[in-house]
Amino acid sequence: MAENNFEGEGREFRCGFIALVGRPNTGKSTLLNRILDTKIAITSAKPQTTRNRITGILNGEDYQAIFLDTPGINVKKGLMRSHLVKIALSTLNYADIVLFIIDAKAGIKKDDIVILDKIEKVDAMKILLINKIDLLKKEELLPLIDSLKKYEFIEEFIPISAKRGTNLKRLISVVVDNLPIAPRYFEADIITDRPEEFLFAEYIREKIYRLLQEELPYCVHVEVEEIKERKEGLIYVSANIFVEKESQKGIIIGKKGEMIKEIGSRARKDIEYFTGCKVYLDLRVYVKKKWTENEKLLHKYGYTSDEN
Repeated sequence: MAENNFEGEGREFRCGFIALVGRPNTGKSTLLNRILDTKIAITSAKPQTTRNRITGILNGEDYQAIFLDTPGINVKKGLMRSHLVKIALSTLNYADIVLFIIDAKAGIKKDDIVILDKIEKVDAMKILLINKIDLLKKEELLPLIDSLKKYEFIEEFIPISAKRGTNLKRLISVVVDNLPIAPRYFEADIITDRPEEFLFAEYIREKIYRLLQEELPYCVHVEVEEIKERKEGLIYVSANIFVEKESQKGIIIGKKGEMIKEIGSRARKDIEYFTGCKVYLDLRVYVKKKWTENEKLLHKYGYTSDEN
C-alpha cells in the first residue's frame, strides 16, 4: 500500500481513532485482521478471546485509520470479566468513530442493548455493522436492518461478512470519509503499536484456546520472557503459560507432552510468518492459583483499563 502523503497533491489528510465494540464472538478481531490484511488480533470460537485493547493501523495515501479492537462486552459476573468490560468501554473515550458489531444470525441480545445504551452517549459517529451475513438468507437481511433503524443515533447500517470480506470496501470508504482532518498519529509503515512480546503471547494463547476450548475456562495467561536473535537468523522465543490448577497444567502439556508440542508448532508458524524468520519456541507451564480473581495479578498482566 502506498505511503501517506500529508502535503501531496492538495489533499486534506485524515486521521482518527475507530473503536470496534460488541458482544463476545461477533467477529471484531476477524474484522480487524481482514481490514489490515494481517494477523494482529487473535480469534477463536471461545468468547472473549481478546483481553486487551489492540491497536491496528490502516495507512492510505491520504489517511490513517487507527482501529481499537476490544474485549467482547457481556454482563456476566467475575473480577476479570468486569475488567474486560471496563477496557472495552474506556476505549469509547478515544473514538472518533464507533463500529458496533452484531451477529446477524443472533440479532440483538441483552448485552447488545447494554452496549447501545453506552454508545448513544458517546460524542462520535456511530456505525452498526451486521456481521456474518453469509449465515443469513437474503430475504432475512432487509427485515433485520429495518428492525434496527429504531436506534436513530446510529448513522450508518452496513451488512458485512468479516470472514469473507463482503462489503469491506464500502466500510473502509465510510470510515475514511468521516475521519477528522488531522496529521498522521503513527509513522506510515506501522500497523500496530503493540510490541512483539504481546503479539507472540497472543498467538500462543490463541492456539491454546483453539485446541482446548472445551477443556479450559478463562484461566490462561501467556507471557513472553525473551526474544533473542541467534546464529543464521534464527529467533529464539521463550514464553511462560500460566494456569490456575495443576489439572489445567496437565491438560496443556498433554499425554507425553503431545499437546504442548502441538500448541508450540502452530504458534511458531504464526510467529515465523510475522517475522519472516525461522523461530525456536520454548514453552513452559506454571500454576498461579486463582489469578483471574487476584486484583494485583490482573493489573500486572495488563487486564485493566486506563481508568483503573
